[in-house]
Amino acid sequence: MSGNKKILVVDDEEDILDLLRYNLEKEGYQVKVAEDGIKGVEIAKTFVPDLILLDIMMPGQDGVETCRQMRELSELSGTFIIFLTARVEEYSEVAAFENGADDYLTKPIKPRALMSRINAIFRRSKKEIDTEEKINVGDLMIDKQGFIVRKNETEFNFPKKEFELLYFLAKHPGKVFSREDLLHNIWGSDVYVLTRTVDVHIRKVREKIGDGYISTIKGVGYKFELD
Repeated sequence: MSGNKKILVVDDEEDILDLLRYNLEKEGYQVKVAEDGIKGVEIAKTFVPDLILLDIMMPGQDGVETCRQMRELSELSGTFIIFLTARVEEYSEVAAFENGADDYLTKPIKPRALMSRINAIFRRSKKEIDTEEKINVGDLMIDKQGFIVRKNETEFNFPKKEFELLYFLAKHPGKVFSREDLLHNIWGSDVYVLTRTVDVHIRKVREKIGDGYISTIKGVGYKFELD
């Protein structure tokens, strides 16, 4: 499963960096580590990891800001970001997903459980890769293979989950999906996130492409408009 997959670990605790590096390399992953968010962003630019394990509580620049900066890098548009944190407050989880996180795990870290989660993410990602397929709706073009969203002549940089959410809805125009349906199809059954995470991602998609494509069905969920 690991193949040539690359993982970046960003945490200010040396013991955690050593623990995760050891377990990840034992699984066959290529691993780099950074002890703070600023260095994490710099390493990510050149290493271009498939997955980033990112601590929230770090001195200088916290994980939420680090995640936000990473999501602005086009080369990381397909990178998974998992937060590792001792904080369990709901607002911390919401802030994490608002800034582009794909998953959220609390400390203390259990290496076996973490490896299982990472392997599951990569399995699901491989399964989701399909043939070259573009969706054109009016002035909007969504290219699954190129990970591109373009409206008229403007091209948008979408974080992975926002892109997958838009693409999934656009593949099923006119069909209403509940928040639970979208969580299951986009995040998977092995990732535990709040249903309001869907609302956050829908809002961010609308901020980029406008409000006319995805409708809110009050009390039910969302659907992609046919025209």
